[in-house]
Amino acid sequence: MKQKVIILGSTGSIGQNTLQVIAQHPDAFEVVGLGAGSRWKPLATQARYWKPSCVALADEAGQGELTAAAPPGVRVLAGPDALSRLIEETKCDCVVSAIVGAAGLPATLRAVELGRKVAIANKEALVVAGSVLMPLARRTGATILPVDSEHSAVFQALQAGRREDVERIVLTGSGGPFRTATPEELSRVTPSDALNHPTWDMGPKITIDSATMMNKALEIIEARWLFDMPHDRIDVVIHPESIVHSLVEFRDGSVVAQLGTPDMRVPIQYALTFPRRLPCPAQRLCLHTLGKMTFFAPDMDRFPSLRIGHAVAQRGGTTGAVLNAANEEANALFRAGAIGFTDIVPLTEEVLGQHTCVDDPDLAALLAADAWARQRLAECASRITEHAARVR
Repeated sequence: MKQKVIILGSTGSIGQNTLQVIAQHPDAFEVVGLGAGSRWKPLATQARYWKPSCVALADEAGQGELTAAAPPGVRVLAGPDALSRLIEETKCDCVVSAIVGAAGLPATLRAVELGRKVAIANKEALVVAGSVLMPLARRTGATILPVDSEHSAVFQALQAGRREDVERIVLTGSGGPFRTATPEELSRVTPSDALNHPTWDMGPKITIDSATMMNKALEIIEARWLFDMPHDRIDVVIHPESIVHSLVEFRDGSVVAQLGTPDMRVPIQYALTFPRRLPCPAQRLCLHTLGKMTFFAPDMDRFPSLRIGHAVAQRGGTTGAVLNAANEEANALFRAGAIGFTDIVPLTEEVLGQHTCVDDPDLAALLAADAWARQRLAECASRITEHAARVR
C-alpha cells in the first residue's frame, strides 16, 4: 500500500526535495496534504500537480488567492491553526515537518500527539521543545525520524550497535564560507557573502546559520534530545568536503560513519522508507575520484556559537527556546542589513544571558520564552541600528 504523506513546508528547500523523492517512487507514496507559511503561489502550483485532499496556509492573507487557484476537490485551510488542522483532519501515515523556525512547532507537536510518524527536518522543534516532544512521543507511540543530514547519519550509524554501547556522537560541519576568515574579514561580511554556501543548497535562514555555525549549536541541542545523549558526549568536527555526514563511536573504539554526496534527498528518503532502502537519484559517491577528505577541530574563538550550543544543551529548560528565537531574529536582521554579521552571535548570547530559565517548562512556558526572547533581541539590536544611524 502507498504511504500517505503530509508535507509541512512543502514550498521550501526540504519540501521540494521531498516531492522529488516521492516523484521517483509513485508506487510507494501518495501526497495527501501540503502546508506552507505564506507562499500561496507555489503552494497552489503544487496543489494543481499533486492534487492532495487538503492544503494549508498559515498566513490568512493568501487564503482567497489560494482558494481561487487550487484545483477542484482540494480543500483549503488558512490561519494560525491551519497546519495543525491539516494534520488533524487528513488521514496520513507520515508527516514531514520542514517549516523553518519555531513556526512549525505547534503542528509538529500535534502530529506527535496523534501518534503519527514524523520525519523531522525542523531542528527548531527539538531545540525549543525537545524536553516536551520526546516524552510525548514515548507516551503516544509516535515515531520521530531525523531528516537533517547529520542526524540522519547518526541514526543510520546507530543501527550498527546497541545504544548502551555508544561512547559519543560526532557531528560534522563544512565550516561554512568563513571557516578561515580573520576577524577583520568577518566584520566586512555582507548578506550576499554569507548566503554563498560552498557545499549545500539551502534556504537563506539555514545558510546564514551555517556561516555563523549556529546551525551546529542547534544540532548539538537537537542531538541531545533526539538521541538522549549528554552534551559532553556530542562533538563537532569540521569537514569541508561534506562527504562524511556524521559518526558514532562505540565503547570498543569502533567508529561508524555514514558517507554520501551532499544531497538532501538521501536522508529525506531514508526517513520516509526506514527500515527499507529504495533507489535514490542522488549522485553516487566515488572515493577514488574524491581523492582525500580532511577533518579538523572547530575554532571556538572564531565561532563561539558552538560553546553556546553546549551550554544550552547542558542547561535545558527554556534556554533552547530563547537561543532559537533570539538567533532567528538576529539572523533576519542581518539579512535585512540592519546589523552586521559579527553582531548575530553576540546579540543572541546577550539575550540568553538575561534570561531566567524555567527548568521544567510546559508548552506555554516555552512559547512565552520564545516571545520574550524576540522582543528582547529587538531591544538589544536597536542600540546597533541607532548607532549606525548616528554615524551616517
